[in-house]
Amino acid sequence: MPRPDPAVQAFEAHRPRLVRLAYRMLGSMAEAEDIVQEAWMRWQRADRDEVREPEAYLKRTVARLCLDAMKTARARREVYVGSWLPEPVAEPEDQEARADELTLTLMLALERLSPLERAAFLLHDVFDVPLDEIATTLGREAAAVRQLAVRARRHVRQARPRYKLAREEGERIARAFFAAATSGDVAALRAMLAENVVLRSDGGGKVLAFLNPILGLERVLRLFGSLHRKLVARRAEFIRPMWIDGLPGYVSRERDQVLQTTALEIEDGRITAIYITRNPDKLRHIANAIEATKDRGTPG
Repeated sequence: MPRPDPAVQAFEAHRPRLVRLAYRMLGSMAEAEDIVQEAWMRWQRADRDEVREPEAYLKRTVARLCLDAMKTARARREVYVGSWLPEPVAEPEDQEARADELTLTLMLALERLSPLERAAFLLHDVFDVPLDEIATTLGREAAAVRQLAVRARRHVRQARPRYKLAREEGERIARAFFAAATSGDVAALRAMLAENVVLRSDGGGKVLAFLNPILGLERVLRLFGSLHRKLVARRAEFIRPMWIDGLPGYVSRERDQVLQTTALEIEDGRITAIYITRNPDKLRHIANAIEATKDRGTPG
């Protein structure tokens, strides 16, 4: 039996963390996996005798590749059709990944940062990279990196979750929301939604979605009431509850047969934000996971 390649072992040990870093930087799992694959090719070409700390080297490589990718990503966002949401990622199984505590809401707040601010915040505050190492990665002095992280922290402070929602409570609210939204139960929705609720829907121009955010309780209630009246003859299918980027939600097959994820931001027991992703390009991982579960015969 051939002996394991130490270079492969070293890279694979860090791959999950590298994918998480790239996803947090870019908001796209597909792009994150491409970035990590490029990092792997560079790792193969590297003089590993000169690499004292493989994890630091690989994080630095991924961060720099992401900074380059963010330039074109931002240009694409400027011509994106309708609201842009990060690609929905189901809650990971490992506790370390859950410890990121980066909700979908916080990832949207990160979009308002400059690429360098975003990199400094993620590397320092989320991935615990020392300032001097980040300075080397970004080509800046440590003091400048500290200021980047401080500015980023100030911008995203309001988007940080104020308290952790119990898993059971989150799933209960998600199921109740689906039932009320698809049955046109306006009274039940009114009891669940905050006055300042906002609904964002990402179809990417590929499927029907709301181009602009829907703001405020009354407008959101009218929207769901109207949708129910128009589609009353069709039934939506609740596929499974799912925690999406730290928020409770679910996967469903809607009445137009489009697969979608719905994530809910909840504060003080009320839904303050509804994030709906329908763009099929962003749901490939979710669709594949559902099919894999069906193949195993596991109930949803």
